[in-house]
Amino acid sequence: MEWTYILTGELPDPIRDFYNFCFMIALVGLVIFVTLYHVNAGYGKMRTEKWGPTISNKVGWCMMEVPVFLIMLYFYGLSEVRTDVPYYIFFIFFEIHYLQRSFIFPFLMKGESQMPIVIMALSMLWNVLNGYIQGFWLFYLAPKYGMYSPHWIHSWQFIAGAVLFFTGMIINIHSDYVIRHLRKPGDTKHYLPKKGMYRFVTSANYLGEIIEWGGWALLTWSWAGAVFFWFTCCNLIPRANAIYLKYEQEFADEFDRKRLKRIFPFIY
Repeated sequence: MEWTYILTGELPDPIRDFYNFCFMIALVGLVIFVTLYHVNAGYGKMRTEKWGPTISNKVGWCMMEVPVFLIMLYFYGLSEVRTDVPYYIFFIFFEIHYLQRSFIFPFLMKGESQMPIVIMALSMLWNVLNGYIQGFWLFYLAPKYGMYSPHWIHSWQFIAGAVLFFTGMIINIHSDYVIRHLRKPGDTKHYLPKKGMYRFVTSANYLGEIIEWGGWALLTWSWAGAVFFWFTCCNLIPRANAIYLKYEQEFADEFDRKRLKRIFPFIY
């Protein structure tokens, strides 16, 4: 890796401009973090009529996740380093996640839940911006300035990050499976999830996603990855708090406050 530019502070203008853009996105994430502790995002368990017109949950999920999959594919397809091992692996890791989130997860959903169109639109906007940030860094800026050598896949950052990435993905997918199978066909009751990581937190799916993108930030060792991780935390931690409070009220008789945390086992 040639991190001379970063270590010396002598950043080329394109990288400096890119970092400034990432910094602005990080500030937006901070605003969202504070806001979501006062306003519940209106989808899933928190959806109310005040969020306006809705669309099928399945269609909404697909439409808001597909853009980032396609944008990364676009950057990869135009890149001169797409066959270089580190870049190829970055691409595969990223697209595996969004292949599942865009084309598999939505169609595994049960029921006929609705998603507010405004929530879908805001999520789509974030995914477009994030797709640009990740793709532009990996397949334009990083190769232009020699950031990743073939030996990067042997670095501790890549190895540890890859382990975290797939650990988080497995937790996320399994947690979604647990939620989908809480009820038997025809049952309309609500249940407190108790399997897998739900033994420790009320938002195990969010925990998995945070671990996953923390791994991505580590294995890419980039500000682009760090901003993705930061924004994910800013978005999901307050939502986990809202779900915790709702479960605490809805399942008061079986809610174990000493055992269950919001999103980080034994911590919060």
